[in-house]
Amino acid sequence: MTVFSFVWLATLEAKQASFVEQLPQYSKIYNDQADPFKDAVAAIKLAKATNRNVLIEIGGNWCTWCHKMDAFLAENPDVYQTLHQNFVLLKINVSDSNNNEAFMNSLPPVLGYPHMYVSTASGKMILSKDTAELLATEDYSRQAWLEFLNRWSVKNNSENIAKLADKVKVNG
Repeated sequence: MTVFSFVWLATLEAKQASFVEQLPQYSKIYNDQADPFKDAVAAIKLAKATNRNVLIEIGGNWCTWCHKMDAFLAENPDVYQTLHQNFVLLKINVSDSNNNEAFMNSLPPVLGYPHMYVSTASGKMILSKDTAELLATEDYSRQAWLEFLNRWSVKNNSENIAKLADKVKVNG
């Protein structure tokens, strides 16, 4: 590794560390003591102020795949930054100590953990996503993540909401 490469890498890591420090607590950890309704209100408020959608991630500290997803995001800074540039991440804990039943009952059923939902900044739920769809063999796919983040970002809300309405008409 050249000196330039080393300095560039160190600068990138310092920027990412600073970025992580600025994230709200609800974007960093599964907290079984947190009030998910209060955190959701704060996440929606931040999403409105910053013109982003909310990505609700359901899981817990007990969840192996949740840890794998966090590791994947840490190892892929472009995916991590794309996520946080386009979404306010809201991590909701479900565990034996706190299953957040009232909050979970307000959402479509979870298919497995981690599970994700996308909400607009006005609180309209536009997607329920099984994270297994973001896998390539035994690990998360960088390409699948970037496609997902792009497809469900604010710039595509009108199209995604129209498709959702069409789907409801067909099924309704």
